[in-house]
Order: sequence, then structure tokens, then C-alpha cells
Amino acid sequence: MRTPLSGLVAAAIASLAITSGALATPAHAEEEARPDPLLAFNHAWAMVDRETADAIEHSEYLGEFADRRINTGNDGTSTWTGRYLLGKETYLEFFGPGDAPDAVAGDTGLAVSADNDGDLAVATDNLRKLVVDPVEFTQVTDLGDGNPIPWFDVTYTTATYDTFFSWAMEYRDEFLNDPRLTFPPPAYEGDVSRDRYNRDRYLDHQMRDVIGIQIATTAEDIDKMVPLWRAAGITIRTLKDGGILAFDGMTTIRLLPVPAEEAGVRHIILALNEAAEEPHTETIGNSTLHVGPGAYALWTFDPIEPEATARSQGKGKPLHPAFGG
Repeated sequence: MRTPLSGLVAAAIASLAITSGALATPAHAEEEARPDPLLAFNHAWAMVDRETADAIEHSEYLGEFADRRINTGNDGTSTWTGRYLLGKETYLEFFGPGDAPDAVAGDTGLAVSADNDGDLAVATDNLRKLVVDPVEFTQVTDLGDGNPIPWFDVTYTTATYDTFFSWAMEYRDEFLNDPRLTFPPPAYEGDVSRDRYNRDRYLDHQMRDVIGIQIATTAEDIDKMVPLWRAAGITIRTLKDGGILAFDGMTTIRLLPVPAEEAGVRHIILALNEAAEEPHTETIGNSTLHVGPGAYALWTFDPIEPEATARSQGKGKPLHPAFGG
């Protein structure tokens, strides 16, 4: 018997929901009464198989469903080509094998960012108080004239990981105010927000924002990356299986502990601009997008065949497409 589409979406939302009691316990009791976080979900990237990456790029339906863009980034030392689906405040980034350096199918990344100038610095100080010595630098981008400009400031916990990398970021004023990029003016003092960066082309499509994502990665990666989210004021709960649930007020993130060869994005929940008139299911490579009923969509991804890889090692910037934008 097929599960009704509404049941699929409800089940996915339930699997991501911040729970209490026997299912999950607060990592720290004081998180129960925390104010709005300093940083929130900005975007996630996933290295999928070639068939799925090509389908995301060429699907006629997906191009109507979301503000899709195919961009090649350049930071002056490396390049990457991604498929981007942009919402109001959040977006998704997909790569196929060979599209970005030092990444293989099953690798994932996730950025949290500041909407207010200076909040990244506060979160970085909080990270130091958690006895974590953060890595900090400024990411640059080349707009085509051979002269890289500051793009955003970055903080992360470690450059050594298995399949999942997370970082914190804050857009630079020089970038947002560059007349070549035509970003809207700030809506308030210190506006370095996701809303300003993404612009408003999402209004011409169904997809509005990412409100849930489930990623499978190793227990070691979870332990390394989660302190950054805690320093950002994001609510963290630890599950019995060693996984975590994180909630920033809009987007729920679930990390599942698995062996490295089973890593990858599992599913994504999207909010729509308005309720879908008719439910629709679209196969996109080795993934399936369920749209509606209601103002939600569920995107599920088939497991990826494992393959051997050489990961980034040592300290400094990870050799990953983590900083694509």
C-alpha cells in the first residue's frame, strides 16, 4: 500500500521535530530558555551522484519549482560549479563528481550565518569559551577581473573530518555594497542578512525556504561540528542513537550517525510560497520530490554507492566546496 503524500510529509516533519522526554534530551539545560540564535541555517550543499546532479541541472519541472541557478565560483585559487536552488533566506547547493575539489558523492556541508553585523564575532567568542580554538579567515571571490574581493568572514572548528563539514559565516559589507552585484540596500543598520543576499526571485516560484534537512554522517563529524552551532545559540538536543537535532527558529537539522560509506543527504523539507493546488511527485535522477498537499514539499534521496576517497587533512581551509555561494 502506498503512503499518502500528506503522510510522507508529516512523517518527515515528525522525524525532524524537536522532541522531548524519552526520545531526546537537552544537551544543556540552559538552552531551554535561550533567546533567538546569533546565527541560523544559511544553506546546505551535497555531493550527489552524476545522474542526480545532471537531473537537478536540467529538470524542467525543478526550474519552474525553484529559483535555480547554475554558477561557477572562483576564490582565486580554486573553482567549483554548483546547482543552486534559492529561497527567501535559505538555499541548497548540489554538486556532482568532478564539480568541486576534494569531494566525493555522499559528502555534505552546512553553513550557518549572521543576519546582523558583528554576530559572528560574538559566536566565535562563545566558541572559545567552549574550549574550542576556532579557525578564522575571510573568504574572497573573483568577480571576473582578476582582483578578488572580501566575500564573507568564516569560523569553523576543525579542517579534519570524514564526510560532513559545517562552518559559520557573515557576509562582508564590501561584497553586499559592490555596485557590480546589485544587491538591495540594507533594510536596517548592520543588515548582512540572508534575505538581502538571496534577493526576491523566489517569489516567481513555489519554493520559499528550507525548513528541515536530514544528513547522515559519522559520529566523529557530529562531535566535531556541533559545538559551533551551540556557540551560535542554536538549540541542540542529543538523541539516544548519538545523533542530534538542531533548531534555529525556522529550520530543523537532524544529523544521523552512520559509517562513512553510508553518508549523504537523506531528505529535505521545503516550505512553499503558497499551498500546492494539486499534489505532484517528480523523479529527479536518484531522488524524488513530493510537492503538496499543502504548503510543503519533501525531497528524498536514494542511498549513494560508496567509493574510495582521500579527505582533507591537517589545519587550515578544507579543500571542499564548502564555501561555494
